[in-house]
Amino acid sequence: MFKSPDYLDLMLRFVRLGGDIAIKNIDKSHPCLKSDKTIVTDTDRAVSRLAHKMLKPILAQADHILIDEEDPASIQYLDQTRLSQSKYIWSVDPIDGTRLYANAVPTFGISIGLLRDLKPWMGVVYFPVLNELFFCDGKKSYFVQHAFSKKAKKKLITPIDQTISSQTIFFCNDTFFRKFAFDDPQFHVMIQACAVVNLLWPTVGRGCGCFLRSSLWDFAGCWPSIHSAGLELRRVRDGKRLNQLDLDLFKTEVKPCELKEHFLLSSSRNFKVISSKIREVGNS
Repeated sequence: MFKSPDYLDLMLRFVRLGGDIAIKNIDKSHPCLKSDKTIVTDTDRAVSRLAHKMLKPILAQADHILIDEEDPASIQYLDQTRLSQSKYIWSVDPIDGTRLYANAVPTFGISIGLLRDLKPWMGVVYFPVLNELFFCDGKKSYFVQHAFSKKAKKKLITPIDQTISSQTIFFCNDTFFRKFAFDDPQFHVMIQACAVVNLLWPTVGRGCGCFLRSSLWDFAGCWPSIHSAGLELRRVRDGKRLNQLDLDLFKTEVKPCELKEHFLLSSSRNFKVISSKIREVGNS
């Protein structure tokens, strides 16, 4: 039976094997549209199957569940009572940035997160083409370059509060401008179309934060690491922090597991600066 010290090793092996699958099949992934018009590839499905296979012994335990983007059965867990009864909640995004992957753009990641008592605890995100890894062991978080090689270089992620200047980058998703206007010469918006890039790059100083309205699997693997960096997800409307899995904040029917509202990732100081630059212009 697996015990908590084994969880991180399992997660690291999963993303490494998933990365091998992704790289091997990047030119033959056969992308197509799902019913919700989002893109899925054969690789998404293959990495999802890998996750279920590797987690099967753990999921046999009553206090563990898995919420996987590519598993429609995950919707059965979208009940707050059911979630509260599960000490451990695993969440997998087999390929985050599937549209990028389908176009052979290297900034896609493989993500797995583990919540304990509804709060972010462990997480691993691997960028196989960039050969970069972010992970939290439940206590501390690390950024690794040249991951899974003899040249691996590991850096501890510590609190960061980037001063905004004309050099600063702020990440957003491609739906941002449907609802908000942003025009400020002091810092600049960049669209990466990959939630794990938007969330994790600011933890190592690659940007001051990001805007998002994503699904649980998009940020579960990043969640502990962003906290290690002293960053928080706050609701744009009122600054409410997203510190644990609360289904009142998520959709449960159309696009289940997606946040109902828009959130910003930033330091406490920069939340005030960034949110002051955003003007709501439409509905989305």
